[in-house]
Amino acid sequence: LGNVQGSGPGGRIIKRDIEAAAAAGTTAAPVASSQTVRPSDRQTDFNDVPLTQIRKIIAKRLGESIGPIPTFYLTTELDLTRVMEMRGAMAELGDEFKVSVNDVLLKAIAVALSQHPEVNAHWLGDHIRYFNRVHLGMAVATDDGLIVPVIWDADRKRLSEISRDAKELAKRARDRKLKPEEFTGSTFSVSNLGMFGIDQFTAIINPPEAGIIAIGTGEDKLVVVDGEPVVRKRVRLTMSCDHRIIDGAVGAKFLQTLRRLVENPLMLVY
Repeated sequence: LGNVQGSGPGGRIIKRDIEAAAAAGTTAAPVASSQTVRPSDRQTDFNDVPLTQIRKIIAKRLGESIGPIPTFYLTTELDLTRVMEMRGAMAELGDEFKVSVNDVLLKAIAVALSQHPEVNAHWLGDHIRYFNRVHLGMAVATDDGLIVPVIWDADRKRLSEISRDAKELAKRARDRKLKPEEFTGSTFSVSNLGMFGIDQFTAIINPPEAGIIAIGTGEDKLVVVDGEPVVRKRVRLTMSCDHRIIDGAVGAKFLQTLRRLVENPLMLVY
């Protein structure tokens, strides 16, 4: 009607105006879009990337974890002052004695698990399996996605052996050279995003394991020690726990043991 000229009172459109316009073939002009996007443009503005085998496995296992597992989280903060002092003293002995903070934490977690077998366990549907040995999975980011190589018998290895295995497994994972037995069979897992500056996070449990520990970045913080303000290097850990296996008090006692080991690291090299 916008193109019909009204002849009624005050320019109003009346019946004969509509009939005249119809006879003349008058139609409303379509409003042109200022940004016309062709369907073909919209349909091709993406990239399809086939799933790698590793990504398929990740999707399957995490899908199994996030739904059926009743998970709760425990967070604690550890003082790394003595760890840093010990690392410095070891480095002075030579390159072969150098270890990272992550190496120390892996060793401490393995020892704590050996002292708390109720955490070093798998949920197997109709029963729980408690392990007498600690096979520690450590999450490694690769170009293909996340993979979790395993440090076998981590509780029985020296700190230097943990350090060596962690470096070798991480390199082999990134080079796609891991053997199947090197990324299966873990009894408990650890994920560390501290090197990316992440303060704290929660990790998804790798079923059928009872839990996983997420490690954040080490930070200098002002704390009170013996009534005096001092700056200490501290790190936050968050443990995701399968409540079907681990109760709150059990998880808390495990983290207490872990704190004692980390804050007294000479216990790890004895």
